Amino acid sequence: MSAPPSQRTALIVEDDPDIRELLATTLRMNGFTIVEASSGLEGLAALKEHRPDLVTLDLNLPDLDGVEVCRQCRAVSDAYIVMVTARQDEIDRLIGLEIGADDFIGKPFSPRELSARVSAMFRRPRTGPGAGTGAVQPPEPGGNELLRHNGLVMDVEGRVVTLAGQELALTRIEFDLLETLLTGAHRVWTREALLNRVWGDGWSQDHHLVEVHIRNLRKKLGEDISNPRFIRTVRGVGYRMMPGDQQD
Repeated sequence: MSAPPSQRTALIVEDDPDIRELLATTLRMNGFTIVEASSGLEGLAALKEHRPDLVTLDLNLPDLDGVEVCRQCRAVSDAYIVMVTARQDEIDRLIGLEIGADDFIGKPFSPRELSARVSAMFRRPRTGPGAGTGAVQPPEPGGNELLRHNGLVMDVEGRVVTLAGQELALTRIEFDLLETLLTGAHRVWTREALLNRVWGDGWSQDHHLVEVHIRNLRKKLGEDISNPRFIRTVRGVGYRMMPGDQQD
């Protein structure tokens, strides 16, 4: 179970003192204890010392690149990570890198929007360390719900996905998207419905998030988009699972 807001810690890694203060004020008002760092190396040290629940990470840091800091964070922590960038066009590039971040927000940002996105993230389930990289956890013995589709097997509780017996390294978002599609396998999911189901309220206009994560998911499934085995695009609407051997 997630810790109560009063027990949550947020690590802010940001070299701009004004932005750092705005992030700290916003998150403090949402019940977080704040730890601040002004460089990537300082942030990594603080991560190991304080074990935060949330990390906000500037893309352009004075020492390490924010992408590399994110990768190193994700290797040792299951904290939610929000990448912060001054360039909106960087967000699509960052999502495509599959670096393990949970969200991306551009500067300048609205404190209300940041609060809403953080609240939505904490409504999603968390798993053990390494979850954001798609590190697989062994299934718990007995009784776990299994979803099957054309050789794909998902252990919902253990958050493990295998294809033809091989474990797939899915990010948290990719797993949640695939679970949603599998549990509603006979339904066409609109992009807006997927945003509301996986990301939470307040995301209905961010259709590019769904498209990029679906593309990454297809790549990991070895999907041929011209002859899909798993995920079909319903033009102008959204996505659905291809017909197959679905069963629980």
